[in-house]
This record gives sequence, C-alpha cells and structure tokens, in this order.
Amino acid sequence: MEIIQIVGLGFIVTLLILIIRSQRPEIAVQLSLTLATIIFLLVLAKLDVVLNLFRELAEKASVSQTYLNTILKIIGIAYITEFGAQVCRDAGEGAVAAKIEFAGKILVMVMAVPIIALVLDTIVKLIP
Repeated sequence: MEIIQIVGLGFIVTLLILIIRSQRPEIAVQLSLTLATIIFLLVLAKLDVVLNLFRELAEKASVSQTYLNTILKIIGIAYITEFGAQVCRDAGEGAVAAKIEFAGKILVMVMAVPIIALVLDTIVKLIP
C-alpha cells in the first residue's frame, strides 16, 4: 500500500513544517518542495503502466497515435499545472499559482484544437 506510505510521509513532513515555519519559513518551503518532488518521483514509475495501457487501447480502437499523444499531453499539462500551482500556494504565492493555472488552461485549449476539429469534422460527415 504505497498510498499509506505517501500519506504517512505527508503527515510527518506537515508536522515538521508546522514546527519549523515560525522559526525558519524558508526551510519550511524547502521541506514542502522536497516532499512534492519525492511524491512525484514515487508515482512517476506507475505512470508508465497507464501510458502503455492507453497505447494498447488506442491501437485496438484504431485511434491515430497523434490524437492519443495530444490527449496525453493535455493530461500532462493539467497535472503539471496543478502541481506547480499547489507548490506556489504552499509557498504563500497565491497570485503566482493563479497565473500558472491560467497559463495551463490556455495551453490545454490550444492543444485541444486538433481534437475538437476532428470531432466537428466527424459530425459534419455524419450529417447528410
């Protein structure tokens, strides 16, 4: 149960941050960033299994690899945006976090244009 280890580690680091923050806020931020990096690296290994499954399903459904890659990039942008925004919020920079989220939304919209065009093209072909 890796999630129990991750949550336990999160609780321990949170307690350390609460104790340290009043004395040394810069170390508290560094602890938070270190925890975020460790958690990211722990779950990164699991991501390969999911990506391979998506690729297999796309092959079986005869979905173009281009569209699958675009969808995976959109998912990646969403996760990285959320991760970056949360790190900024943890550091007390809510305004920076909001701008990161805004940029992420714009990038997702730009990446989604080819998929939206494909869906619209398919709908137009279905209409007599």
